[in-house]
Amino acid sequence: MVGRIPVIDVMPLVDNGRLPAKATVGEPFPVSATVFREGHDLLGAEVVLIDPDGVRRPPVRLRSGPATDRHTVDRYRAWVTPDRPGPWLFEIHAWSDPVATWQHDAGIKIRAGVDVELMFTEGRLLFERVLAGGGSHAASQLTPPEVAVLRGAIEAAQDTTRPVEARLAQLESPELSDVLLAHPLRELVTVDGPYPAYADRQRALYSSWYEFFPRSEGAFRNPKTGAVVSGTFATAAKRLDAVAAMGFDVIYLPPIHPIGEVNRKGPNNTVLSGPGPAPLDWPGSPWAIGSRHGGHDAVHPDLGTLADFDAFVTHANTLGLEVALDLALQCAPDHPWVSSNPEWFTTRADGTIAYAENPPKKYQDIYPLNFDNDPEGLAQEVLRVVRHWMAHGVRIFRVDNPHTKPVAFWQWLLAEVRQSDPDVLFLSEAFTKPPMLQTLGAIGFHQSYTYFTWRTAKGEVEDYLREVADESAHRIRPNFFVNTPDILHEFLQYGGPAAFKIRAVLAAMGSPSWGVYAGYELFEHVAVRPGSEEYLDSEKYQVRIRDWEAAEAEGRSLAPYLTKLNELRRTHPALQLLRNLVIHPTDDDGIVCFSKTAGADRVIVVINLDPHAVRDAMVHLDLAALGLEADATIPVHDELTGNDWHWSADNYVRLDPHEEPAHVLTVRLVP
Repeated sequence: MVGRIPVIDVMPLVDNGRLPAKATVGEPFPVSATVFREGHDLLGAEVVLIDPDGVRRPPVRLRSGPATDRHTVDRYRAWVTPDRPGPWLFEIHAWSDPVATWQHDAGIKIRAGVDVELMFTEGRLLFERVLAGGGSHAASQLTPPEVAVLRGAIEAAQDTTRPVEARLAQLESPELSDVLLAHPLRELVTVDGPYPAYADRQRALYSSWYEFFPRSEGAFRNPKTGAVVSGTFATAAKRLDAVAAMGFDVIYLPPIHPIGEVNRKGPNNTVLSGPGPAPLDWPGSPWAIGSRHGGHDAVHPDLGTLADFDAFVTHANTLGLEVALDLALQCAPDHPWVSSNPEWFTTRADGTIAYAENPPKKYQDIYPLNFDNDPEGLAQEVLRVVRHWMAHGVRIFRVDNPHTKPVAFWQWLLAEVRQSDPDVLFLSEAFTKPPMLQTLGAIGFHQSYTYFTWRTAKGEVEDYLREVADESAHRIRPNFFVNTPDILHEFLQYGGPAAFKIRAVLAAMGSPSWGVYAGYELFEHVAVRPGSEEYLDSEKYQVRIRDWEAAEAEGRSLAPYLTKLNELRRTHPALQLLRNLVIHPTDDDGIVCFSKTAGADRVIVVINLDPHAVRDAMVHLDLAALGLEADATIPVHDELTGNDWHWSADNYVRLDPHEEPAHVLTVRLVP
């Protein structure tokens, strides 16, 4: 039922409040509502946060937009910040505001000479109510200076010996307005809510991911036999120091389990035909999980043992890296589950088990799971597997193709884990239709892959940045991966080194979470064929031997650039937030500008999106969005080049992608 003061269109709500909106410890998020009433009397509104212990926090006043803007009239908004993890609630409190109504009417009537003394009397009575504790706080909570201001106002309201103008000026003073705002009188109070939000730990929002295949790190070719010798957890651990030095804080591993030997895939997704073992250089796809060596709770014997994996995790943690493990719910034909639980798969009319297909693509080495025949048994087994790896130090899971499993299953699984281990995070790899991507985020996935990879033109980039920072932030947290083992966008294939810089700075500055797949820093850009986004000699099907040290020594590595970007992210709190992004207009269709602000920390990013040509433009800053005066001139420092300038509302930029395609400007104001 609508309250005495109607409160409608409350945000953030997910599924009409049946699911919690996303929040993060230390991250401000906006609460808004349309609040109105009959007649002309004014009203007030505030939001009240309720912490996980049920304690109501001090209210935060909701502010309305300009009455001249049809999109913001009667729309009230405030920013609130949870300070601890767990389930939170928020309420909207709205009321008739007799003080604000009097202030509005008195300013008009007294100046017009209408009901002068009556208006002063009504004001005095309202001030006496506030002084007596009729506002939001008890009288004892008024500070001595506030009491003095109120008593002075009461005296001025009834002092007929003073000029009317002087009395009115005292009743309109900023000091009195501040007291009345802090201790409002509330009439006809309406409480709407509570509505849920869940605050996760900061890593759910802010993270820098680096992905590598352990079998490639430390791998080498045997000079006698010509066979490629797989890397191990021990050799891969040696690479962790370089990953940490680049400023990454999450190391993501594709599946580390035994790989099926039936229908094993070879280089460039070729299929082994005929009987006999696979060639020496055919290690198979890590996503074809399970063999005679075990299933989802085992490690590939070429990588080492569970004890070796534990040592890998321990070393990563000492370097400040969290280990994210791939959770790929699919099986090779020789996975133990195929024999022990055939009901977990789909049997075709000819009696064979169906392998995965995405016509015209065929994945003969993978059997999809079927969640309809024994949903309870399969769900409990998956939960067991997840808890198994949690017990071995994994607190982040990157989930492969979650959109191919029932949403209800994910909601159950994530709720089960959250109940016992709320620090465990799940990243959804759902390159699928928007409703599925958004729903997976809404039901509990902490981060989501996005369509960032395919947004390259200026309009696309600006629209998508607005979408993830504002429109969908209550449902999903984006993770901007610049590349993946599956996705080598044509922008990188044909854009040269400049394209790699452009996408890195756009991802690292535009989203609080971003990711890089190994080889990006070496500008790996060759596709298996024209028009494909698959890498030539994809690491999904074979070991890739890289000489990291030689590349850096010869200046062929983007690692120093990635290091600088991650350093900026760690230094500037503004870059660790999602909802604070503002787009600023530019005069060129190849240059995008956005800013991020957190208190006094202000970062302005300008990027040439064209990897082939020099672009110049005027950049028009919304200085108010930066918390600055409209006529301000501000000193800015370019963190990428070291240059210093003074900027104002309108600024000329020229960006040569072959030198430096971006400005990352920090505002340096003298306190």
